[in-house]
Amino acid sequence: MICRLWITWISVLTLVFLYEPAVASQPNIIFILADDLGYGELGCYGGKDIETPNLDQLASQGVRFTRAYANSTVCSPSRASILFGTYPDRLGVPGVIRDVAINTWGNLTEGIQSMPDQLNQKGYDTGLIGKWHLGYESPDLPNDRGFDYFKGFLGDMMDDYFTHLRHGVNWMRENDQVISTEGHATDLFTDWAVDYVRDRRETSKPFFLFLAYNAPHDPVQPPIEYLDQVKLKYPDLSEKRQKIVALIEHLDDNIGRLLTFLEEESLSEETLIIFTSDNGGALRHGARNDPWNGGKGDMLEGGLRVPCIVSWKNHLSPQLREEPILLMNFYHALSSIHEEKFMEYLTPPRQENMVWVRREGHRFGGRAYYAISDGRYKLLQNDPFEPYQLFDLDQDSLETHPIDQPDIRQELMKRLTRHIQLSGSVPWH
Repeated sequence: MICRLWITWISVLTLVFLYEPAVASQPNIIFILADDLGYGELGCYGGKDIETPNLDQLASQGVRFTRAYANSTVCSPSRASILFGTYPDRLGVPGVIRDVAINTWGNLTEGIQSMPDQLNQKGYDTGLIGKWHLGYESPDLPNDRGFDYFKGFLGDMMDDYFTHLRHGVNWMRENDQVISTEGHATDLFTDWAVDYVRDRRETSKPFFLFLAYNAPHDPVQPPIEYLDQVKLKYPDLSEKRQKIVALIEHLDDNIGRLLTFLEEESLSEETLIIFTSDNGGALRHGARNDPWNGGKGDMLEGGLRVPCIVSWKNHLSPQLREEPILLMNFYHALSSIHEEKFMEYLTPPRQENMVWVRREGHRFGGRAYYAISDGRYKLLQNDPFEPYQLFDLDQDSLETHPIDQPDIRQELMKRLTRHIQLSGSVPWH
């Protein structure tokens, strides 16, 4: 299964990067990351009580993955893996980075190159618009970590989508300058993304834009006009569900606004677009990760399996991919774009397993919990105090019936133990 994972990943990204028109020039890259967007929240992923026409259209003209996995079930670790290309506990980020000393569980290690670092070396202009959540001060700010330009939010979450404060502190920045802004954060981030792309039209360099929205992370706070529309369309939904649907539909409209701008500027065929989420949706806020069990914070499929779309108009044929991938693979694919060794960079050691970790305070007391899978079998725990359970995902993708296979369990535990030993050399505090 692991071999099949890498073979499929190679075949998909070969189509993305080695298609003949792309060889002559480097494509622009826009990586759009939603925050806590559940697997079942898009129409193209089976959403029944929600309308996401812009992302559905993006999926219809590109690759849609059904087994894309975030590298963690919470935010900071997953984002670190995307931007730095390995497991989060090997980056010093096994848990959520917060501005509260007693409850922060990560610190980016020094001496590692980020995705924007790599792309800068290939002539790209690199920008981050939106949420960072990987550090609050130098040397862990976006401009310290490879981004030429940053405009967005440093923190973990906003207490209000309109005031943009967290615990009364304004974490909005343009590069290293504090900025005060008005408007819903989703609208602002889209405005700034459009501005970034427009400004890059004046240069001859390709650009890499990492557009990281806060939505639909709590507080679930859609614009009132969107909530009113949802109440009219879906009057039978609970109020909690109506609010998150409205927040996601507002996000979809904003992504549509960016896609329309790319079309108007004749950039669609020059731009590779990636859309995904940092982890599964939060069940307590009405999110849906259907058909999978679990949600944000769980090592079940609902906490880890995320929507993932890769689209490049007129370069990448529409297709569905059902083999498992990890979001950290984008680092290697994008960082090695158009190099002779591109295929080599897409083939890390095939014997490696997919591993997930989360270290947390709260009721967990700073302990970590894990899952590991070879693509078929998955060994997991949903908190550090419960015993591991083994599932056969080929036979039980909903993870409802743990199996008793001592040999498989022992082998997966041995591999997980080795992973933990190697990660133990990386400080996180």
